[in-house]
Amino acid sequence: MLGTIVNTTTILVGTTFGALVREGIKDKYKSALFNALGLACLVLGMNASLPNMAKSEYPVMFIISLAIGSMIGTRLDLAGKIDQLNIKINQISGKDNNGLQGLVTGCLLYCIGTFAIVGPVLSALSPSQGWSFSESGNTYLYTNATLDLVTSAVLAASYGWIMILAAPILFCWQGLFYAIAYFFSAAMPEPMRIELSIVGGVLIVSSGLSILNIKDCKTVNLLPSLLVPVVFYLVKSLF
Repeated sequence: MLGTIVNTTTILVGTTFGALVREGIKDKYKSALFNALGLACLVLGMNASLPNMAKSEYPVMFIISLAIGSMIGTRLDLAGKIDQLNIKINQISGKDNNGLQGLVTGCLLYCIGTFAIVGPVLSALSPSQGWSFSESGNTYLYTNATLDLVTSAVLAASYGWIMILAAPILFCWQGLFYAIAYFFSAAMPEPMRIELSIVGGVLIVSSGLSILNIKDCKTVNLLPSLLVPVVFYLVKSLF
């Protein structure tokens, strides 16, 4: 778990730094940060999806996942609920900030990808159970921690202190994968991780499009898509 603890700590540090300097950043620079963040989301999302598409057992799985997930999310109106909650938060704080959307984007960036998914699995399966700084099983997580340090600072400079909530979310996410790999390694097959990376990458691209004001794809409504590959492989494992 050391790799996950380090990763979580870097997000706390990066978020604290970004939130502290946020008030001193002029609007034109904040706009530049949003543009940079949007472009980064596009690149990181494509990097998560495209390399894994060639490894997919079922090339249409991500399409089915997005279709089913979007219908579920739209039926539940997840994006609408997030918008309403965001309005209430802005009324209380007296600030106009789309912080919850930023939090969703941050969680996707932190939690989706090879490093964030495979990292805790390798850490759990390493001989020392991942509690050594020199343990190779933590390499992915240390690399991910370095990336998240920079990303969290940029996100917090754009959206503020709300981004600190992404740290416990990441800890629980990676902790879940660690626990599954440690106790039930067969329950987390490689094909499932590949499909999660593909779908998650698409959601990150969707966030990037929204940040750049190109197209509001209501990424929150697409979040149930991540459950489709998990359910599919769990059912498949029963037969």
